[in-house]
Amino acid sequence: MQRQFRNGPKRRNYPMAKRRFNAPRNVKGIHPSKFINKAIEPEADIPYVPVHSFQDFDLSKQIISNLDYLKYEKPSEIQDKCIPLSLEGKDIIGLANTGTGKTAAFLLPIINKLSRSRDMVSVLILAPTRELAQQIDQEFRNFSAGQKLYSTLVVGGANIGRQIQQIKRGPHVIIGTPGRIKDLIGRRVLRLSNVNTFVLDEADRMCDMGFERDIRSIASEIPRDRQTLCYSATMTDSVKKIVEEFSNNPITISVVKSATNDHIEQDVVHVNDKEHKVETLLEMLSQPEFEKVIVFGETKFGVQRLADRLTKSGIPAEAIHGNKSQSQRERALRNFKNNLVNILVATDVAARGLDIPNVSHVINFDPPKVYDDYVHRIGRTGRAGKTGKALTFVQPRDRN
Repeated sequence: MQRQFRNGPKRRNYPMAKRRFNAPRNVKGIHPSKFINKAIEPEADIPYVPVHSFQDFDLSKQIISNLDYLKYEKPSEIQDKCIPLSLEGKDIIGLANTGTGKTAAFLLPIINKLSRSRDMVSVLILAPTRELAQQIDQEFRNFSAGQKLYSTLVVGGANIGRQIQQIKRGPHVIIGTPGRIKDLIGRRVLRLSNVNTFVLDEADRMCDMGFERDIRSIASEIPRDRQTLCYSATMTDSVKKIVEEFSNNPITISVVKSATNDHIEQDVVHVNDKEHKVETLLEMLSQPEFEKVIVFGETKFGVQRLADRLTKSGIPAEAIHGNKSQSQRERALRNFKNNLVNILVATDVAARGLDIPNVSHVINFDPPKVYDDYVHRIGRTGRAGKTGKALTFVQPRDRN
């Protein structure tokens, strides 16, 4: 990847931290000591040996054919344990880390049921972000190919008129975010009286984002006699309340592995002020080791401005934030995934749910407000057993 600066700034070493700070303080946000970690090699995972093959499940021949075409050779642990129960119509609480195949764990039984009943608007899938909803929709299309099953993506930031038209055509599956789903229910466009399968994906994230009330409102529109599938990375108190309220004798399947970030090299970069931050970032991104980078900023306006500044300086960057339309966000992510650009500047909307391979670095241009957000941000690198690097910019006010 070649990058050139228009003004050709001189390269200089950016001041990395060489020692650990004293005990963390919580006076102004997160103490910088929490952003430092010497990476260790991840322990080799013992491969999971599935009990079943996909052919062992009571799935249609077309689904099996699609799985073969998609090169799905054997079920992951969450798929192996959840698919048989889902096919039996059981309510499930699936606890699994991101990237473990949980989407297929709930989609394959749903598609199998639809291939037999083909009821319109009989499945509702809720996801916390537009990007995750879009990923689920794409996987549904892949798994259901050749079966004349249709889904509608219902998310904010996209043309609501087009979504209304698609709903009126009678899709089998509605996939969306809570806000837009609730909006369409309020407009009396979307009726959920025929829904017999209700899926909550990344339930913990939806609760964290304040969607708990919306979820309750949506669930009240769905017949109680339904199958409820709830997938989450953690069983928080909020998720537990929702599960107890919405599910009928659910079976809990947990394949969660301790998600530490010890394999991610973490350090801080000392900067003096805002302009020094930008200059330092430009210098860093001009270096060959920064191959594929996500830069996190605090505000939508700041993220867009930073992406524009990088692009004007000869380092093409895409921005993703809440003010972007759905099509703009899809295009930015597609360009980044396909290496058409190698820098993605984002707000925390991109910190969860996205599986972007081979991210070499995460840079916290603006430090996160809470440590949990930091963990999710840097988790975009060091995936699939690889090491990664995370750098956090620290100004003098952050060091006290």
